[in-house]
Amino acid sequence: MSVVVRRIGPEAAADVLAVVQEAFGARPVLDPPADALGENLDSVRRLLARRGGLLAVLDGKPVGCVVLDPTPGALVLRRFGVTPAAQGRGVASALVDAAVEAATGRSAVRVVAREELPGTVAFWEAHDFVVTGGTSPYVELARWLGTTFDAPDAETMRALGARVGSGLVAGDLVVLTGELGAGKTTFTQGLGEGLGVRGGVTSPTFVIARVHPALGEGPDLVHVDAYRLGGLDELDDLDLDASLDSAVTVVEWGAGLAEGLADSRLEVVIERTVGDAPATDELDPRRVSLRWIVGQ
Repeated sequence: MSVVVRRIGPEAAADVLAVVQEAFGARPVLDPPADALGENLDSVRRLLARRGGLLAVLDGKPVGCVVLDPTPGALVLRRFGVTPAAQGRGVASALVDAAVEAATGRSAVRVVAREELPGTVAFWEAHDFVVTGGTSPYVELARWLGTTFDAPDAETMRALGARVGSGLVAGDLVVLTGELGAGKTTFTQGLGEGLGVRGGVTSPTFVIARVHPALGEGPDLVHVDAYRLGGLDELDDLDLDASLDSAVTVVEWGAGLAEGLADSRLEVVIERTVGDAPATDELDPRRVSLRWIVGQ
């Protein structure tokens, strides 16, 4: 069977702890010992509560994991481990690929390795990470990511939205900015596909806000159009606070209004490409810039 990697939260703490204990327990004894060996069920739950993580399953058994820890501009990978019996079967590479997808919109994915484990450092370098520093015995590595994407057509815009949506979790706020017809709703349609929510996503201009329930265990999508709102008071009247923690909230025309809804947010700016290609009936290219703002 192939490796399946899925997004997880605190509910999967027991599986993550089991993988961490088996994976890190099989490594050579280090001085000082790896912090991961001191984890317990409560500490793993706390780690997963912030942004969740990824769990790799092979033949129905959890065999790999990583905790995702967002920092300004970067996504840090913590407690990255694969059980000994599953090593050499593509589990680690699948986790890296999924982590990079989850980091869409951030400038880098970062990780800390131990210099006493040169094979581990070599693994990260083979996956396009470069050494950026560190204090002995720790080595810091980063893989740089793009935050600007070209979308020459609606299909590409929707696919980018789906990629971003697959990495969002309950409590995320997305603020969309772009002129009329820029593709904000098309991008949100992709978000809905990536999240796996019910109903076709259309512009909520005349209803202001529309809720798309999740088809599975993921969060609902709350889609807001702030174009006709007169200010912060009218946005507050929508009572979005009631669903912010349990849903992904997307606000079109939200710049200058929606930033106060959450400490952290993903800002999406969609612009028509100038000078690269002429707009035609078949081609009206856009450029999408993503930026995560992470509260402290």
